[in-house]
Amino acid sequence: MNSTINTYLGRIHVGAMQAHKNLALYPLLSPQELSVDYMLLDEALAGNVIEISEVNQGGSVPELKVVNKSQQMILLLDGEELVGAKQNRIINTTILIAANSITTIPVSCVEQGRWSYRSSKFFSERRVMSPRMRGMKAEQVNFAKKFNNSYRADQGAIWDEISFKAARMGAVSPTMAMADIYEKERPTIQEYAAQFKTEETQVGAVFLINGKIVGLDSFGKQSTFSKVFHKLIESYALDAIDWIEAEKQAEDAGQESADRVAAFLENVRNAPAEGTPSVALGTDVRLESDPTIGFALEYEGALLHLSAFVRGKKAEQQTPYSRMERFSRRRGARI
Repeated sequence: MNSTINTYLGRIHVGAMQAHKNLALYPLLSPQELSVDYMLLDEALAGNVIEISEVNQGGSVPELKVVNKSQQMILLLDGEELVGAKQNRIINTTILIAANSITTIPVSCVEQGRWSYRSSKFFSERRVMSPRMRGMKAEQVNFAKKFNNSYRADQGAIWDEISFKAARMGAVSPTMAMADIYEKERPTIQEYAAQFKTEETQVGAVFLINGKIVGLDSFGKQSTFSKVFHKLIESYALDAIDWIEAEKQAEDAGQESADRVAAFLENVRNAPAEGTPSVALGTDVRLESDPTIGFALEYEGALLHLSAFVRGKKAEQQTPYSRMERFSRRRGARI
């Protein structure tokens, strides 16, 4: 158990379920607002105060360079997609970038078939990796932290999952880009997203697909959740579209789902946790129990972001050693 996470979740109240078709969420509400001042990725890019590029001209698949040119800290969120340069990437964990700093950040490639420059810098299309892939990645990063104190994911496994998802959803992509799956499903994603809204004092949500809990994202500031809500709901919508089961409509979940949400939050609250210095500012906390995998970022004793996922059967059946052996064979991979 982590005391910061325990205190944070102890103040959370669960709101009324919102649902559309097979996707549902339970709002997480908190009257308290963190006073830490920072910008988010999209705000920093819009203000031209952040530059994200390859680490050098040749590039390195699992890392990028971030230059913060502002007097403010910048919060980069786990799973946010960075588009451009030699190939599209996603951020491997939530990171608080110091003001006026240069930081090398851990990333994973989500565009297997390209290794050539489209632009000198990265930009944002306001997308987040879908939650089941984020959960898989969290499993890999948690083990990498224990294995060699890195934030590396299994690049080959991520490419495989994107390929499988594209095939299931009929998305054609010349460069096997995650972005093309989102674009193919854009109208349906927007239909889902339009049915959900944020509430006053909302700092996060627990998300369910087909009546089963998938995960949660929650923040120290209501304003942060409000700004990233659209990204998050679209990412969960993509998985809902992918895994839709016509006979399982979220609207029918009722009290049974509410009870499962309460149990899930209690499991996250009590999960064994280990904190280490983060990539940049703050403390990175890794959570792991039999049913749950997750992480959090703390700064000066306060929680900035908490993310947790229900572990899939594949993760439970596969030993950490087999995952890391595959990861170790591929960690030198370059496109």
